[in-house]
Amino acid sequence: MPRRAATLTVASVIVLVLAVVGSLMPVPYVALTPGPTKNTLGNDDNGRPLIAIQGRKVYPTTGHLNFTTVTYRGGPGGRIDLFTALTGWLSGDTAIVPEETIFPKDESQKQIEQENTRQMQNSQQSAEAAALRHLGIPVTTRVVIEDVQKGRPADGVLEPGDEIIAVNGTEATSVTQIVDVMAANDIGDTVTVTYKRAGEEHKADLKTVADPTGERAVVGIVLTDQYKFPFKVDISVGDIGGPSAGLMFSLAIVDKLTPGPLTQGKFIAGTGTITPEGQVGAIGGIQQKMIAARQAGATIFLTPAGNCADAVAARPDGLRLVRADTLDSTIKAIEAINTGKGDVPTCPQ
Repeated sequence: MPRRAATLTVASVIVLVLAVVGSLMPVPYVALTPGPTKNTLGNDDNGRPLIAIQGRKVYPTTGHLNFTTVTYRGGPGGRIDLFTALTGWLSGDTAIVPEETIFPKDESQKQIEQENTRQMQNSQQSAEAAALRHLGIPVTTRVVIEDVQKGRPADGVLEPGDEIIAVNGTEATSVTQIVDVMAANDIGDTVTVTYKRAGEEHKADLKTVADPTGERAVVGIVLTDQYKFPFKVDISVGDIGGPSAGLMFSLAIVDKLTPGPLTQGKFIAGTGTITPEGQVGAIGGIQQKMIAARQAGATIFLTPAGNCADAVAARPDGLRLVRADTLDSTIKAIEAINTGKGDVPTCPQ
């Protein structure tokens, strides 16, 4: 074989080997694909109602109100290879995103899983509060310490689980309200925190310090709203985490507590976080969630306003996008679809 031909052959083999090896190299990206979708009006994997209500009259429901999820591949300790990433970039139902968008560098895998579980639990409470408030059912709010930051004034004085009764004599009614009370203090001021632990009331005088921005006075506690409901709502979703099913939980609770099926037998899916006041928030993975919904049979997809632009660009054929701004407006939109009367907010607007 001529030397030039031999050289080209060897070079081609080397390039091919490098390409193969390179394609198998782990890369710091995560592949997002459509995940499971579950009907909040149906049963869980064990045959139990996904949402069970005790102590209150419930009504028959029909149709679907499905929440949607995203499945991921990759991450620290199990990174995808370059070939998988390139294939995902070319796929219509896969998103390839930087690893740190799913796994922040300052958090361990266990911390991320715990945070996802916490977000799901908070989402369920917020969903129940929003649904009951929509129905005019009284909800009692408690402000509870979720975490105490080490080295801050509250460290060693207050504990997770303590209920905040008042700050500087102002009764605690919500986390937002306590944040406003704290905002009236300057860095270095002393605040009096009245709290309850194990049924007993206590007071603590704490000198405020600056937050990481150096602009706000804080004592180093993380607060959360907890709600006392007049009856029991049990939501069973297994190991699914995150807050994005909040809207669909609220809709299902409202449907079960009111006569007449909200969906009128339609297959409706959707996504969106929800606040106790009923505000719907944007989520991640909207493209994959729409694909999962359509594959499951949904014809209507409830879309947070903040996701509308991305949703319109990636909408699967046969899926109608309905913009979800609040729980109230979303229920009105579904009713308008059922009756053919009234405006139905769409994406984009």
